[in-house]
Amino acid sequence: MFCLKGLWMKPILLMILLLVSPPVGAEQARILAIGDSFFATHSRSDRSIPDVVEHELSQRVSNRSVMGARMIYNLPLTGAMGFNISRQYRGGPWKWVIMNGGGNDLWLGCNCSRCDRKMQKMISKDGTRGEIPALVSKMRRAGARVIYVGYLRSPGRGSPIEHCRDEGNELDARVSQMAARDAGVWFVPMADLVPAGDRSFHAADMIHPSTKGTAAAGKRVARIIAEAGG
Repeated sequence: MFCLKGLWMKPILLMILLLVSPPVGAEQARILAIGDSFFATHSRSDRSIPDVVEHELSQRVSNRSVMGARMIYNLPLTGAMGFNISRQYRGGPWKWVIMNGGGNDLWLGCNCSRCDRKMQKMISKDGTRGEIPALVSKMRRAGARVIYVGYLRSPGRGSPIEHCRDEGNELDARVSQMAARDAGVWFVPMADLVPAGDRSFHAADMIHPSTKGTAAAGKRVARIIAEAGG
């Protein structure tokens, strides 16, 4: 009877082990990417900024960015689907979180004109208050180091977002203030990446990055992680 009971238990124990054990060769992502189209562009061809980081570091990156996402987004259903960048974040074994955001809030939310209130809601001038610092603080409390990635600038040749340069510079300055207060937060600017008149870093719409742009930006981000010890 004892032997029969033992034989009956073995398949159940094996099933439990299979359910709780990761597949052989599987590696759990320890790097999370959240944000808008700056991170989502070229993801289908595995050439997005998070994809470049993954390839450079030989570490899996979970990319949850969504085209059109904003930092301030109040619709609950689509917000939960990722159009609210803060809702893209879920707790996990994240060693690093790479994030961007705010561009759609300024361009679509206030047309990069009279955006003081919108900017203040996202991040205060000293970098201590707003949606961005609140999200970063949440991720830091969970133990992740955070890299906030700035946006490319227009090369000054027919871009629909050319007039957003001042707002982009102000957002960068505020995020830089935030990062300076915490050794576990980095700001990686991209304002200097595109040479004047050079269209090759942008896609045909002159808004989103080309694969050359994502490669250059992704390598900058990967360098920060590598220098910090991965």
